[in-house]
Amino acid sequence: MTERTESESRKLLGRLRDTMAEEAAGQARLDKITHLTADSMGTEVCSVYLFRDAETLELCATQGLNPDAVHETRMKMGEGLVGRVARTGKIVNTADAPSEPGFRYMAETGEEIYSSFLGVPIQRLGEKLGVLVVQSKQARKFTEDELYALEVVAMVLAEMTELGVFVGEGAALSARHTQPALFRGGTGQEGTAMGRVWLHEPRVVVTNLVADDPVTELARLREAVDKLRVSVDEMLEGASGQGDSDQQDVLEAYRMFANSKGWMRRMEEDISRGLSAEAAVEKEQSQARARMSQVSDAYLRERLHDLDDLSNRLLRILTGQGSQTGSEMPDDPILVARNIGPGELLEYGRKLKGVVLEEGSVGSHAAIVARAWAIPLIIHAERITNEALNGDHIMLDGDQGIVHLRPDDSVVTAFRDKIAMEAKAQERYASIRDTDCVAPDGTRVHLLMNAGLMADLPSLDSSGAEGVGLFRTELQFLIRNHLPGRTELANLYARVLDAAHGKRVVFRTLDIGSDKVLPYMKPQDEPNPALGWRAIRVGLDKPGVLRMQLQALLRAANGRPLSVMFPFVAQYDEFRDARAEMDKAIAREKRLGHPVPDDIDIGAMLETPSLAFASQRFFDEVGFVSIGGNDLKQFFFAADRENERVRRRYDTLNSSFLSLLEQIVDRCRGSQTRLSFCGEDAGRPIEAACMAAIGIDRLSMRPASIGPVKSLIMRTNLTELRQVIHDARDRGEQSVRPAVMAYLADNGWALGRS
Repeated sequence: MTERTESESRKLLGRLRDTMAEEAAGQARLDKITHLTADSMGTEVCSVYLFRDAETLELCATQGLNPDAVHETRMKMGEGLVGRVARTGKIVNTADAPSEPGFRYMAETGEEIYSSFLGVPIQRLGEKLGVLVVQSKQARKFTEDELYALEVVAMVLAEMTELGVFVGEGAALSARHTQPALFRGGTGQEGTAMGRVWLHEPRVVVTNLVADDPVTELARLREAVDKLRVSVDEMLEGASGQGDSDQQDVLEAYRMFANSKGWMRRMEEDISRGLSAEAAVEKEQSQARARMSQVSDAYLRERLHDLDDLSNRLLRILTGQGSQTGSEMPDDPILVARNIGPGELLEYGRKLKGVVLEEGSVGSHAAIVARAWAIPLIIHAERITNEALNGDHIMLDGDQGIVHLRPDDSVVTAFRDKIAMEAKAQERYASIRDTDCVAPDGTRVHLLMNAGLMADLPSLDSSGAEGVGLFRTELQFLIRNHLPGRTELANLYARVLDAAHGKRVVFRTLDIGSDKVLPYMKPQDEPNPALGWRAIRVGLDKPGVLRMQLQALLRAANGRPLSVMFPFVAQYDEFRDARAEMDKAIAREKRLGHPVPDDIDIGAMLETPSLAFASQRFFDEVGFVSIGGNDLKQFFFAADRENERVRRRYDTLNSSFLSLLEQIVDRCRGSQTRLSFCGEDAGRPIEAACMAAIGIDRLSMRPASIGPVKSLIMRTNLTELRQVIHDARDRGEQSVRPAVMAYLADNGWALGRS
């Protein structure tokens, strides 16, 4: 067998392009490609296997095998050499296929024992679509040029499959982006929503994959890369002018890739072998995506992500397909994106009905904004940006972390029934909105709301909240590319107090670090940032920002009562030092002749177990304590709340955790210190009722949770519930949840109601 030359590879691409241009049905086109490829490569067999579902491949076209086996032969992921290519995404090139591990002889296809086997994955931007195979009786390894040619054929198959060219019989040839699809992710924010997909970054579609004139394509590529480099340089200059060191680091990485000779050389080689400029960029992008899935090192994954993002920018320059596609945002948009920053999300405003992300986390900036807007957020919905199209019907079940894309009628009916039940419950909650939250045994519970944006404040009246138990001040820092000024913050905080109409607002000072890194602050190289330099630790080590924020709060109050709490206090001296900074700020404001509140309430968030065992002096001096349940629980159980594998393993109603909470209740009662609980669990009716039962009579939650929590507490005898909790704990039960659920059921509370 003579070795193929590069010109013969180009010839194959030219014949392939001509074949794609012919008028033919989907199956006929696919058959022609297998015939053409086998003929060009001098092999007896060429076969195309496509996925019919996530785990099963289907033989969709063949030259050389039994044609009756088409759409009948199937194999599981990992089964045989074909399944191995599908599972690993790696090429198998062998001169002795029967001796390869996992080889499977498929008698049903009428195949003979072929010695040579070359299988390449059919994939598009990291999404596995199938496997392309050639086989021959002659025992030989295929050359590098033959391998390249088959990779390009696979790439063309992937792009044409995406464009719906091969629609035909068999599940594997069903039209893409038309069938119902279910995605299981994680819950970033509870709630339900239905609407239409709005893609944050619409996909770039490449239609001209093969080109005749490499000189023209090289010129197009170089011109586009020059434009890309200029745009990166301009962004870098802008970041430099703003003193934006963190953004500069990211853009420096962009510049490094944009000027990478290796990246450019690989794309130029692809063009010289017959690809268009767009196809060359997408080929390199697909390989970067494939490498991303294999790399565990977070730094390397981030660099590959940079390269992926640059490739998207370059494709948009080449194709002219900007983020503005001409489509109009639907009236009921549900945003779908790989990931999104808080500034970009806030630009959409409150018109969004929900958000679905392929990445993200429960503590991400997007989650904070979603909670503020009370819209469902689903994270880790893998591959949804590959499947969803603008305008697709979509339904989110944030409680279960489920996305229904293009749902069928039965799913729509069930979902609408669920929404109707929720609407009925909302009517019930509205009827008790202005009623005090008092349990049947006379226990009074104060329900407060969490906030972080001015837009949240109208919920004070509509939800029936008695005040704001937590106003997150970091959002104003996170959504900017520079540090906000004191006057700017003072004006904002003043508007918050005005909008509260005299109700108490507790301002939490800047809580940054861990998963919340300011765009203009260089991230710290910490192996475990959740336990690292964050919140009050940053404020005390870099007191300038803390002082500026405290001065802004004092000026915003303008003599009105002011409540401030310091986050992540782990021991008494941290509270003492932070309180001293407030004293200095008060003294400075007095010297300047500014009015200072007569009533200043200074508290601390208890988010670490250590503070529960602080000296009595702390509990005597602190104005109030707010339990930060999310962090306290993760540190108590040593379970990272960002880690989906472990965060759900530990129950808030665990007997040992409730014992810790009761110890905190007793210490606060002993010093007559007000105590509240703030966190996701405060907004879950069963957990909230249990906290109220053990003596935590202030609960702060998202506004939408106040109705369900109030409804359950007003129907539950908290004295009896406390006894149920104590009895279950005395029996040695690890969690009191089963006993609590049984008690509530016996007293007329039905599962799924609140």
